[in-house]
Amino acid sequence: MDPKDEKYLILEQYRIYSEAKEKFIDRHFATNKFYLVLNIIILIAIYILATLTPQYTPVLVMSVVGFATTLMWWMNIDSYQILIKVKYAKVLEFLETQLPQQPYHKEYADYVQMKKNKNLIVFGDFQKVLTLIIACIYTVVCIYNIANMIKFQMML
Repeated sequence: MDPKDEKYLILEQYRIYSEAKEKFIDRHFATNKFYLVLNIIILIAIYILATLTPQYTPVLVMSVVGFATTLMWWMNIDSYQILIKVKYAKVLEFLETQLPQQPYHKEYADYVQMKKNKNLIVFGDFQKVLTLIIACIYTVVCIYNIANMIKFQMML
């Protein structure tokens, strides 16, 4: 096999894998958008239920559903981050070792340095903080409603 053909094949594999990584990242953003919208809908539903009904059970059920949704969102963020780092980044870096330039390796080295120097806010970290805040809201709503249900039972 001609060395030029081999380099071309490696470059072509690299290009295909790079495009697949970008599509995967786009899918990750779409999934995050889905979970964010779903949580906003659940929070609005909790607010409406809390203002329209004196019963605590529907609000409690919705907050548990919201908490479960947020937990799934957190696990989804972790899964995507692991797959992007391991499956795509490692394969691309391996392919780069056979190419004259190594842009992903350089980008990752710069990323690590910026994160180490605290000069970078990573979107994945922001997503996780957002899921924690939303989970805390659901937890507070659950505790509040359980406390009110217990208080109501004691009054009877």
